[in-house]
Order: sequence, then C-alpha cells, then structure tokens
Amino acid sequence: MFFKSIDKRIRIVLLIIILMFIVIICKVAYVQLINYGKLNDLAGDLWSRELPIAADRGRILDRNGVVLADNITTTSLVLIPNQITDKEKASTLLAEILNVTKEEMDKHVYKETSIERVHPEGRQLSYEIADKIDALNLEGVYLVKESKRYYPYGTSLSHVLGYVGIDNQGLSGLELEYDNYLTGENGAIKYFADAKGNSLDISEIYEQPQAGIDIQLTIDYNIQQSVERELNNVVDMFDPDMALALVMDPNSGEILAMSSRPTYDSNHYKDYSMEVLSRNLPIWASYEPGSTFKIVTAETDA
Repeated sequence: MFFKSIDKRIRIVLLIIILMFIVIICKVAYVQLINYGKLNDLAGDLWSRELPIAADRGRILDRNGVVLADNITTTSLVLIPNQITDKEKASTLLAEILNVTKEEMDKHVYKETSIERVHPEGRQLSYEIADKIDALNLEGVYLVKESKRYYPYGTSLSHVLGYVGIDNQGLSGLELEYDNYLTGENGAIKYFADAKGNSLDISEIYEQPQAGIDIQLTIDYNIQQSVERELNNVVDMFDPDMALALVMDPNSGEILAMSSRPTYDSNHYKDYSMEVLSRNLPIWASYEPGSTFKIVTAETDA
C-alpha cells in the first residue's frame, strides 16, 4: 500500500514536469514563430540611435518666382557621450572653439544620454568653426546638416514675411501663418549601438528629409522694391514716427506690395524690439477714412 502511494506521487510529479515542458515549448514556439516581429522591433528600438538631419523649409516666392525667403545649409554639433574616449580633452577643445566655458561644455560631454545636441552654442555653426571641429577628429563628436532661414533682400517685405526661430519654426508673419505648410519633415542617419554606446556591426540607414511646400505670393518684387525706396526717401526727408504704403491691383484686389517704417531685417530679428517686430502697420494701424474714395461725376448732353 505504501509503495503504491509513492508510485502514484511519482506519476503526478512526472505529469506536472511534462506539462511544464509542454508550456515552455509552446511559449518558445510562440515567441520565435508568431511574436518574432514585435520583439525584433522592440530590440531594434533599444539598439537604434538617430543623428537628425533637418529638412529645408518651403520657400516663399513672389508672383514671378523671385525667391523672397530661402534656406542656407549650416551644421550643428551633436555628441554621443558614451563614444567619447577622452572626455576631458574633448570638452577642453570644444569649449575653446565654441568660445564657451569648459564647465558649460562639461554639461554636454559628461551628460548620461545616448545623443546630446549642443544647444544653443553648437547650433547653426559657421563653416570656419565647423572645419575646426571636424579637424579634431574626435570620437563621438559629429557634425550634422541643419537648415537656416535666409532672407536675401533683408528688410524688404519683412513684416509680411515674418521670421523663424533657431529651430526653424515660424514666429511671425507668413512664416507663422503658414508654418504647417512650410515646415518640412526631418530625416536622420540611423545607426545601431549597445547600451554602452558602442557601435554595432549593422549598416547605417539614411532617411532623407522632405522639404516643406513652397508658397507663391501676389507680391511683385519690382513694385515692392519701388515702394521700399520711396518709403526710405520719406523717412530721410521728414523723419516721421511711422510711414506705410500698400499697392493693390484695382481689378483683382491682389496685394502687389506692402511695407512700413520702422522696419527690420528678418535675418537679424533679435536685434529689434517687439514693438517694431509685431507691428505690420498697413494691417495694424488705424487711419482716418477721408480721401480713401473720391466720387467722380460726369455731365452728359441730354
């Protein structure tokens, strides 16, 4: 009787072990054959890193295709701290080139993150500074493409065009009003690294940035330049508190030119006060309606 009880217990234990093995085998089969794609994507997310590539902003054109707001290519500094072997050396050299304190650069170099964008001192670098950084040939220090807004005619049509911030986001004028259309889709260089930042032997993936949509205005550049010139003459002669001009096609109502004084250079908007930046006088200022419309009568023979 005693031995029969032991034999029964052994069979139960064996059955439990067999069931456990069956469950384990089913789970492995599910993971390897059915759920493989999801787990592979999760693993890829853990390994993949991205070096951003900024997209060009859509251009703003006049009615004849003259470019009023364009883009120029600059570079920005990006660090992968775990790949920097000599952090002290890198921090010292970069601080000297960027003209910042070493303590400030240490915050970027020693930061515990997978990718560190050096902001703002490492943004939109000149070619001279970028060449100096590139010549250092430091591991974990990268220069990536960045797009910078450029207004080729300076103060011309500045209040209408507006301006953009350092991240290429519209802050005023048409740049703000049509920001969703003008903003492109950034690209990236995807590479793969382990948790310590060491590069894995997997091919890099290049995702091409997509430029924003161009916008064409009813503005005529030649007429706009004439208006700008005449307003400058008025300011030089009379030194008024403000001056404004607007040119419209009477047949269609299209705006051919618009300008005012005081004005500013959209390339250097930070040099001006908000009072100047925010006042597009032709659409902001109030005026007396007198003399805006003249009734013309004519006599005819009965």
